[in-house]
Amino acid sequence: MTDPVFVVPDLVAQLARVGDTGTFTLPDAEARHASVKRIRQGEAVVVTDGSGTGVAGYWNGGGTVAGTHRIAGREPRPRVTVVQAIPKSERAELAVDLAVQAGADRIIPWQADRCVARWTGGKSDKSDKARARWTATAVAAMKQSRRLSGAHVGDLLTDIGDLHDHLAARPWEGPSDPTVRILVLHEEAATPLAQVDLDVDEVVLVIGPEGGVSDREIDAVTSAGPGREPGQAVVLGPEVLRTATAAAVALGAVGVLTSRWGR
Repeated sequence: MTDPVFVVPDLVAQLARVGDTGTFTLPDAEARHASVKRIRQGEAVVVTDGSGTGVAGYWNGGGTVAGTHRIAGREPRPRVTVVQAIPKSERAELAVDLAVQAGADRIIPWQADRCVARWTGGKSDKSDKARARWTATAVAAMKQSRRLSGAHVGDLLTDIGDLHDHLAARPWEGPSDPTVRILVLHEEAATPLAQVDLDVDEVVLVIGPEGGVSDREIDAVTSAGPGREPGQAVVLGPEVLRTATAAAVALGAVGVLTSRWGR
C-alpha cells in the first residue's frame, strides 16, 4: 500500500529552514486528518505542497513529520487540463473528484451556454465560494490518489472564446512555447479521440454540460485565431457520458494512448 499524503502549503519554506531530513509541521486541519486516519507513531507518510514538491518521512505525532528524503513528482507528457462545464448540485464535486483521481493536472471551471448551474449572473456572485469547494474537493482527491500535484482549479471561464487566455496561466513550469491540442468532446464529432495525435506538451479536454456544447461554442473552439491552432471536436466512444464522468473516462483514454500511465 502506498503511503498516505498530507498537504503542507509552505513546504518549500520549511525545507529551506530544516532541510530534507528535518521535522515538518502540518497545518491544523491536516494534523486532525492524520488523527482521524489513526496514523501511528513511526508510520511512513508523504508531505507535499500540492505543486509537485514532496518529502517522504514518518509520523512523529503532535502534528509533525520527520523527513527522510526528498521525492520527485511526476512530470507527465502531455499535461492535461480539463475545462469542465459546471454540473448541477453534487455532481460538480463528483466531476472534480473523478478528474483529479484520473490524473487531471488542472481544472478550469466553465459556465457554458447551456449550464443550468450558474456561478455568476444571478442575484449573487457565487464564484469564489464555488471555486473554493472545487479546490477543497481537488485537494482531497489528490491526497486520495497519492499525488504530489494536480489540485489546481483555475479562474471561472464564462466564454469559451477566452480559453487561450486562461490556458496561459499555467500552474507548472514547462516549455516557453508549449504545443497544445484542444479537444472538445462532442457526440456528433466524426473523429474518434483514439485517432488524434497526442504527441504534444498539453492536451486540453473541453467537457460540455448535460445539454451539450452549443454550435457557437464549437465554432469558438475549432476556429483558428492569430497565432493560435484551432481546436478539434472529437468523439470519445459510442456511449454518451454524463458531464461528471466524461473527463475521467477521457483521461483514462489519454493515459493509455500516451506515456502518461507509464511508470
